[in-house]
Amino acid sequence: MVKPVEDKDYIQSLERGLSVILAFSDHHPKLTLGQVAELTGLSRPTVRRIVLTLERLGYLRVDGRQFALTPHVLALGHAYLSSLNLTEVARPYLEEVTRATGQTCSLATLAGADAVLIARVPDRPVLRMTPTTGTRLPAYATSTGRVLLADLRDAEIDGFLATASMPPLTAHTITDPERLRAVLTLVRDQGWAFEDQEFEEGVRSLSAPIHESEGRVVAALSMSVPARAVSLETIHADYLPVVVTAAREISDRLGAGHRS
Repeated sequence: MVKPVEDKDYIQSLERGLSVILAFSDHHPKLTLGQVAELTGLSRPTVRRIVLTLERLGYLRVDGRQFALTPHVLALGHAYLSSLNLTEVARPYLEEVTRATGQTCSLATLAGADAVLIARVPDRPVLRMTPTTGTRLPAYATSTGRVLLADLRDAEIDGFLATASMPPLTAHTITDPERLRAVLTLVRDQGWAFEDQEFEEGVRSLSAPIHESEGRVVAALSMSVPARAVSLETIHADYLPVVVTAAREISDRLGAGHRS
């Protein structure tokens, strides 16, 4: 029997793979093969092949008899987020923050273990490293990445800390998983992140989360400053309030302030 024209290009295995990924949720952060089969309506042999493939690709991790998503699944949404009106909405605020403070301002999303810059408004080329749009920064060592990681579910943070490579980039870099876990807890509680020369000697950065309409963090608004020229007092008294306020206003534009 010849398939209808509309079915010729339909890849059922892709549909099944996506249904397995979507089976994981707040209510089901960890699932056995049997539970995945029950939630998706797929047979256990089919689920087993899909799950083992996703594990090999880095999208799932094993925890005893259960499986859980890894932060790598966030890379699937990066292209969508960067093509949304997110950058269009955020850019005027980035420009205003740069005008008000005279410091470089950036916007980034999480892709696996990295924060990826999707917009940047520089004041002037004062820093040795000048990342551009598309640059990937290690999430563990940057304020931008920590804001994004702090919004992950506890199980996802566990997976990140268990698998991420965290070499010392400077003498100040936090590389101990438990110390970083404590930092992420603090970032989650206070609603912003700050790092002092952990990614690059002579550079400090601060970041605040941008929320979408469902409350999830979809991006981080960050500022990088030269450590010699900008004191900690100036950062906390003058720059941090500007960054936090701008991030909140962008979030409101995305509907975060209108959740029911």
